[in-house]
Amino acid sequence: MKKNKLYLLALISLIAMLVLAACGDDSDDAGKDDAGTEDGGTEDAGETSEKDSYKNLSILTGGAQGTYYPLGGSFADFISKETGIKTDAEVSQASAANMIDLKEGMAEIAFVQTDIAYYATEGELMFENEVVDEIAAIGNLYPETVQLVTLEKNGIESYEDLKGKKVSVGAIGSGTEANAKQLLEIHGLTMDDIDAQNLDFGESQESIQAGQIDAAFVTAGTPTGAVEGLNAVAKVFIVPIEDEKAEELIEKYPYYAKEVIPEGTYGSEEEINAVSVGAMLVVKDELPEDLVYEITKAIYENAESLSHDKAKYIKKESGLDGVGIKVHPGAQKYFDE
Repeated sequence: MKKNKLYLLALISLIAMLVLAACGDDSDDAGKDDAGTEDGGTEDAGETSEKDSYKNLSILTGGAQGTYYPLGGSFADFISKETGIKTDAEVSQASAANMIDLKEGMAEIAFVQTDIAYYATEGELMFENEVVDEIAAIGNLYPETVQLVTLEKNGIESYEDLKGKKVSVGAIGSGTEANAKQLLEIHGLTMDDIDAQNLDFGESQESIQAGQIDAAFVTAGTPTGAVEGLNAVAKVFIVPIEDEKAEELIEKYPYYAKEVIPEGTYGSEEEINAVSVGAMLVVKDELPEDLVYEITKAIYENAESLSHDKAKYIKKESGLDGVGIKVHPGAQKYFDE
């Protein structure tokens, strides 16, 4: 009998505990509803939490001897200070590879040529079988000059002189490789007319210096570190593009623009006619708006402090020029202010 009473009391206690727990859950739910349905304002709190979930950010750049990498290091410092999130610049195979790596989650931010960003989002050329539409633009940075680099002693003075020569056309799938193909095409040449070598900027510099190749395509902001390094040991010659050919190229591929490499660059005694595409920064479009706003602000508000020659081009006023793909809402907010 005593055992039965104890059993009954235990059962009643258990039921009471379950009822109290249920009431507590209802109370918690009610608290969440009161404090923050979408109308109640938890969206801002959610965004803050989402931004805070990023402990590290990576910026994909290019070869260590190019322009992207040193600029990326400075940008990483700016972003770290502005956002409080540790940010690092990573050496990479540049534009085209950056798009794939960004898609696959290898980083959050990347440098890319404007033409390559367009190909990626539209599924054209090297992206025919792999559309990259998970990215959005931060903004335009500066013009990237397509430079056909050789040594004076090699005797290459025109594109036609490239026939049968060993020429670096950039890393496989890179923006430089696409530029090389298009410039050769305008001059009536194909990759079959040259002995094409897929080398990055640093490898191209070393190979020209060692006499292993005759010339190299380099698409980067001028002056480019790899070309300056080469010019320090041998006299560099940048093969000019004729004005008529530049216009023909732009008519077929409108993301190009005429460019002039200033006198004195790499020790030249005169201006050199060239063409350029744009350099831009892109991000994964899933990044929170407030985080991308801070990233954009960090870059454009601190650009004047950069020691690189390209600093003068990185301005808020021209940040959306020639972008060609969707702009991230966080960056758009910054430019709209």
